[in-house]
Amino acid sequence: MAKPSADLKILSIDIGGSNIKGTILNSKGDLTKQYEKTPTPFPASPENVLNSIKLLVKDFPEYDYISVGFPGYIKNGVVKTAPNLDTTLWADFDFAKNLEEVLGKPAKVVNDADMQGLGVVTGKGLEFVITLGTGFGTAWLQDGELLPHMEFSHQPFDKYSSYDKYIGDKALAKEGVKKWNLRIQNVFEVLKTVFNYDYLYIGGGNSSKLNFKLDANMKIVTNADGIKGGARLWVKNKTVETTTEVIA
Repeated sequence: MAKPSADLKILSIDIGGSNIKGTILNSKGDLTKQYEKTPTPFPASPENVLNSIKLLVKDFPEYDYISVGFPGYIKNGVVKTAPNLDTTLWADFDFAKNLEEVLGKPAKVVNDADMQGLGVVTGKGLEFVITLGTGFGTAWLQDGELLPHMEFSHQPFDKYSSYDKYIGDKALAKEGVKKWNLRIQNVFEVLKTVFNYDYLYIGGGNSSKLNFKLDANMKIVTNADGIKGGARLWVKNKTVETTTEVIA
């Protein structure tokens, strides 16, 4: 007999440029074990990342499904780009299939900002999620549903070849916190004008370095909040606080 969706346990993994984080969620997205992490290997090849995940979760309790947030463009579980890990190592690698073979459970892989978005949005209106970390991640959701993923971070900005280069980790280290914050404010003005979002969520490790007052429809969220999106890759609420449906 299939396990009721309310009893499902989902291994949720977030792969970042610095660390790989993991936990186990119930079908509501609540953490059922402590959030743990391990350094992202170098080189961050598929084999090395898979080995790091395997070691990270080896003592985790049992789980039914696997969800992964990956820093790049993903199509049907296959990596197309991995700009902050090394696209030459990852291009056309079927990450979902290989993860299933390594861990023995069904797996879904999506862009990391997309997974974070699923974990933090209210499901009302046009909600925009960004991550400020090694690079600049983005996700759009309309009434709680993911819109097609765009690698917006590779758009040119001002005289810079991309948003990644304008506000990513390297820009922060080179320019310092004060100037970096001015750049972030410039970016926010563009996002407000172009997208007219109802709400903006700001995640990623560098979000803690923001030093200016946010608009009323902006909110900083944590990696722990975002990793909860792993549950929504497998379980979709049909009605509020009633039944749930497992998404095939």
